[in-house]
Amino acid sequence: MISATEAPSRLLSGDGTLDHHLARHGRLPLLDGSQIIGMARDASLTGRGGAGFPMWRKLGAVAASGRPPVVIANGAEGEPLSGKDRVLLTRQPHLVLDGLQLVARAVGARAAHLYAPAKLLPGLRKVLADRRGAGLDPLPVTPTVAPDAFVAGEESAAASAVAGRGAVPSDKRVRVVETGTLVQNVETLAHLALIARHGPGWFLSAGTFLATVSGAVARPSVVEAEYGVPLGELIAAAGGPTFELQAVLVGGYHGGWVPADLSLPVSQSALAPFGASPGAGVVLALPAHACGLAETAKIAGYLADQVSGQCGPCVNGLPRMAWTLADLAARRPRPGLPGEVARLAALVTGRGACRHPDGTARLIVSAMRTFEADVAAHLAGRCLATGGRR
Repeated sequence: MISATEAPSRLLSGDGTLDHHLARHGRLPLLDGSQIIGMARDASLTGRGGAGFPMWRKLGAVAASGRPPVVIANGAEGEPLSGKDRVLLTRQPHLVLDGLQLVARAVGARAAHLYAPAKLLPGLRKVLADRRGAGLDPLPVTPTVAPDAFVAGEESAAASAVAGRGAVPSDKRVRVVETGTLVQNVETLAHLALIARHGPGWFLSAGTFLATVSGAVARPSVVEAEYGVPLGELIAAAGGPTFELQAVLVGGYHGGWVPADLSLPVSQSALAPFGASPGAGVVLALPAHACGLAETAKIAGYLADQVSGQCGPCVNGLPRMAWTLADLAARRPRPGLPGEVARLAALVTGRGACRHPDGTARLIVSAMRTFEADVAAHLAGRCLATGGRR
């Protein structure tokens, strides 16, 4: 097992220049579409934007859609706790764009887009110009601004923005791949570019993921590690905890709280019992002197504001859920308050036009479970936060 402190920097060691990229990685090998899809399948490569869906299945669905294919490198990163995609697009943009060319070839795409925050686009336009001069992009890539909004990075919102309709999620009853559009997180594309050069076996034995570690750590940073690495290794790679920890948020604002068990492996199977997953690689360390319910109420309030206004669960359900949790966090108890939180979470789950209500409900439910003792204390008018004890 490679720890976060020992993992070789495959994705973070570049300087963003084409010369460095070509010296280290060389040009892409010539592969046909079936070879690219087969490599993604054999490497068990999954999406790194949060959902973790098998990449090869998305490629196959787009290729078989019967629509003119469009491919999008999604670097929107609307998640406030995540910084990995911005770091990757700064240090290794050519790996991302190599991956974009590979998926374009795999599905026979007619158009390719790089969807990223406005502040990154000047540098990325220079990168694209360098690649054009070197003949690296047989399919021209169009840069598109990703708005600074939480839902702007959602798959259908990215597709909508690229089509000129605004970065608003569309109804999830129609899957984006069925429209002939492939939206893939930039980290996933960078991994595919490495797999094309080194093979699926190499990735299975040595593949890594990026994690953004923040909160009560000495050096908040983006680190690289293998899946299954103990949670404590990720925190150690960010300088270690600065206070005694009571819990860790894994997966970001649509993730879940887990106890501060630093031996807990960061993997799908190990995190599932807590209603969490590695997601987009977000790790937030919560110190013992902070109130987990109060922290979650702040996040829920933010998420209730980050809606596209298309459906009742977002427009009505999320604010009510946030207000109810805020009452609990502020120790304004009333009969049946925890039950009301659970009822609202169940009411919005699965009923939204996109998955924003589901992710918000998942976070709140995980907080009610992880901070169960705090819930009882708040109902009694007390708070268990320690006040800063190390």
